[in-house]
Amino acid sequence: MALLEIEGLTGGYGPVQVLHELDLEVGDGEVVVVLGANGAGKTTTLRAISGMISAKGRITLGGTSIVGKSPERVARLGVAHVPQGRGTFTDLTVEENLRLGGYARKGGVAEDVQRWFTTFPRLEERRTQQAGNLSGGEQQMLAIARGLMSRPRLLLLDEPSLGLAPLITQDLFQRLSAINEEMGTAMLIVEQNANLALAIAKRAYVLETGSIISSGPASEVQQDDAVRKAYLGY
Repeated sequence: MALLEIEGLTGGYGPVQVLHELDLEVGDGEVVVVLGANGAGKTTTLRAISGMISAKGRITLGGTSIVGKSPERVARLGVAHVPQGRGTFTDLTVEENLRLGGYARKGGVAEDVQRWFTTFPRLEERRTQQAGNLSGGEQQMLAIARGLMSRPRLLLLDEPSLGLAPLITQDLFQRLSAINEEMGTAMLIVEQNANLALAIAKRAYVLETGSIISSGPASEVQQDDAVRKAYLGY
């Protein structure tokens, strides 16, 4: 069953149209990756889903249309967006950032704070530190954990490996895979580290100049000659 369904999506910034009739879907509990070069429209796609830019076409979440809804409304319907560049509140502590992620919930916030401290032990060690003083990897962990504090049905991740060392990136993707398996949280991941992203994804889309040029099971996309040469380095 498709949790997120997108048909004929167009969108951009002012008079500049970036997305051209995109069709894309994410199944319930599924990990899907979007690959593409810089400027392909990957970030714009996530922004259109979360209501950050004006878009046209069909976007439904669990059958409910979210086109034209505000980012706050989209979030309340079950979408958490972890933007490129972390997006943490640098003047707040780690624990305050996490609690802020659960602001719309009526209960269970303290329990989930502890859950993510257990998942990301480094965050517990830094719980009273300002987020701006964390390393890049720690800030990315915090941004993801804060997004998960809302218990989303769909987690949007924009370049989670950006600026991270290879070992930290590998560890991060292993944790994302474990979160998906344990909690069943669907994920739509925009990522340039294609090898790691495809390893945890069920399906993949390749985006070029705002249009989908290839899609299918992640294992098949990984074997596509054009994808291998452009994104996998072999």
